[in-house]
Amino acid sequence: MIEIIGVRFKDVGKTYYFDPKGQQFKCSDCVIVETARGVEFGHVTIGNREIPEDEITSPLKSVLRAATEEDFLTVEKNKEKEKAAFDICNEKIAKHKLEMKLVDVEYTFDSSKILFYFTADSRVDFRELVKDLAAVFKTRIELRQIGVRDQSKMLGGLGVCGRPLCCSTFLGDFQPVSVKMAKEQGLSLSPSKISGTCGRLMCCLKYEQEAYEHLLRVTPKNGAIVETPEGKGTVVDFNLLTGMLKISLDKKPDAAPLVISRKEVKVIKDSKIKVEKKELDALKSIE
Repeated sequence: MIEIIGVRFKDVGKTYYFDPKGQQFKCSDCVIVETARGVEFGHVTIGNREIPEDEITSPLKSVLRAATEEDFLTVEKNKEKEKAAFDICNEKIAKHKLEMKLVDVEYTFDSSKILFYFTADSRVDFRELVKDLAAVFKTRIELRQIGVRDQSKMLGGLGVCGRPLCCSTFLGDFQPVSVKMAKEQGLSLSPSKISGTCGRLMCCLKYEQEAYEHLLRVTPKNGAIVETPEGKGTVVDFNLLTGMLKISLDKKPDAAPLVISRKEVKVIKDSKIKVEKKELDALKSIE
């Protein structure tokens, strides 16, 4: 076992483990830590605890100290410098006529590096831009291209549900989301219905997927052959949440389908929910 604390550098970001070096910290404390990109200011999200060594990547970076009032002032000054750097960078992008959109600017705590985050539809040759920015700021410059999901996470906004975006409020990492999930949950495969503000599949499709997968295992699907109290038939419609089935009976093919609970039937041969290739091709851009 090894003692760690968890530290986050953004309001909604990944939590990293650090060696507290015998110091005691609790959630919401602020600390100065050593990272791969230099000295950084972070918020403690996991207080001192012991975890198995196989859950970490050794060696752990160390906590240098608890944050002081002077450190908080440094953070505020960096935020002001970031606003100025954002405007300057946009001017330089326009000057070089680059097809890119600046999203965010981040100073490292010790101002040893400035990171510029941007989006672009294709690869951008920004070597001259980096030279110009380095000449202005006299420090290391890094331009980092990000995806549309990361852009939404940084900028925030409201989702179609009317609530603040999940990615900008509590999601530390993006989870894989697929068109198959939307299909299995019985949702419309219209891009406008299943895509978020970023234009990609909504992250919330993942939240209930485990429950739907369980229901799919116990519910006969369209095309399944089942035995009912009134004879053998084929499932023509089903509701995963209520468990009710509509079954066309073999002995009464022209009659209205039998409505019955999944608990009252015996599955002879089940079927699967499939996403057709044309559906995948049509929705490939939002996955």
